[in-house]
Amino acid sequence: MDAGTTRRFFGHPRALSSLFFAELWERFSYYGMRALLVLFLVEAVNRGGLGLDDRSAAALYGLYTAGVYIASLPGGWIADRLLGAQRAVLWGGLLITLGHLLLAIATGLPLFGTGLAVIVLGTGLLKPNIASLVAALYPEGGARRDAGFTVFYMGINLGAVLGPLLTAGLAQRFGWHVGFLAAAAGMALGLGWYLATRSRLGEAGLRPTPHPQGKAGLRRDTRLLLGGSGVIAALALLVASGVTGLTTVALRGQAIYLILALVLAAFTYLLGFAGLTAQERRRVGVLALLFVASAVFWSGFEQAGSSMTLFAERHTDRLLGGFEIPTGWFQSLNAGFIIVFAPLFSALWLWLGQRGRDLSIGAKFIGGLLGMALGFVVMAAAARLVAAGGQAGPVWLVLAYLLHTWGELALSPVGMSATTRLVPARFVGLSMGLWYASLSLGNLLASQIAGEFDVSNLAAMPGQYLRIAVFGGVAALCLLCAVPLLRRWSASAQ
Repeated sequence: MDAGTTRRFFGHPRALSSLFFAELWERFSYYGMRALLVLFLVEAVNRGGLGLDDRSAAALYGLYTAGVYIASLPGGWIADRLLGAQRAVLWGGLLITLGHLLLAIATGLPLFGTGLAVIVLGTGLLKPNIASLVAALYPEGGARRDAGFTVFYMGINLGAVLGPLLTAGLAQRFGWHVGFLAAAAGMALGLGWYLATRSRLGEAGLRPTPHPQGKAGLRRDTRLLLGGSGVIAALALLVASGVTGLTTVALRGQAIYLILALVLAAFTYLLGFAGLTAQERRRVGVLALLFVASAVFWSGFEQAGSSMTLFAERHTDRLLGGFEIPTGWFQSLNAGFIIVFAPLFSALWLWLGQRGRDLSIGAKFIGGLLGMALGFVVMAAAARLVAAGGQAGPVWLVLAYLLHTWGELALSPVGMSATTRLVPARFVGLSMGLWYASLSLGNLLASQIAGEFDVSNLAAMPGQYLRIAVFGGVAALCLLCAVPLLRRWSASAQ
């Protein structure tokens, strides 16, 4: 690995550039498609969409985004025990490209749903393992690792800016499927870059780590994983084809229980059967508290792709001169703000760390939850204008996305970094899977919240947004009470 050479990337190991640009294009494809997804699902069939009602569309959106993240649990295990992180990222990129191509040619829900399922599988392999490769570049841990993850986060969000701008613009001018095809091209570019520069990573994540119970344990766990994944994949395809008669709303409710069961099983394994020391188990307890806080944050933040997108489409004055701003472009605001503010947050963490005044993990998470809550105070005020019979100006959405961005920068890159250092190195893939499981649960809860918005009852909308704000504020207060415990339990974790 060239991490120790003099060639640098923004002051970090040059190998970070391989992961930075691969993730940039993967996020281009993800956020580019996400900017179109709910709008395409609710669009009338005679206008090229699928013609779903708001509740069903929000549920399908939530199932997809939740699936993307919960697949990180088996994806992290596969990298840890079977493929190694480098090969897991490669196979994940191939599957994501294929899935987006299926979306580009799909004309009905069965093939479209199959494309979404393939993207879910690919992202489960790529997402947790590209983050664990970033962590491998910083074996010393500490504030420098936090700063490295923040630089990596800039790559994520550069892709997230470009994706909606291009796909939404193309979809508005040439049709939905051209927009989906642009997302496929983005992932193909990222895959090509990764293949061309992968050698920079050297031995980092090249090989799987041995199973703690030897070959017998590996064979047992592999059979369980393949069997469980096969059942879930078959069920997903049956639901997409309409054979089961299950609605997306009903399936979402079951998915929430499934994710909770998987997460409980993972934490039970780590705490009781992984051979951890008492101090290591306490750090897993910290990880569990961060999991809850993260799920609450994302349940609000991920309104961006559902209720806030529909608010932009239906209740926001998008005319700028003679030009109508594509609705999907609003989803680039968050990522654009991150590009502006991520270097400032990164510099702040380094500055505090150098002076021995680094904020605790809990304090940063509290800031994230408060940023999310304040954003929905703004949305409640905008919704009041709509309920009074008017339209909201775009400045309301801009301010809400800005506050959410500050919250995200305080919580998300710090959470990823903390997740990699709270557990022993042999479980880093699983721990990243748990981090993304919190996003998965948050996305499902977000879609459930979004499904409660009634287009015929605008008077209720301000109160609905305000309830999300109160939920975030209460979670921040609870975490504040737990800060002393978090400090003790996470002591000496790099």
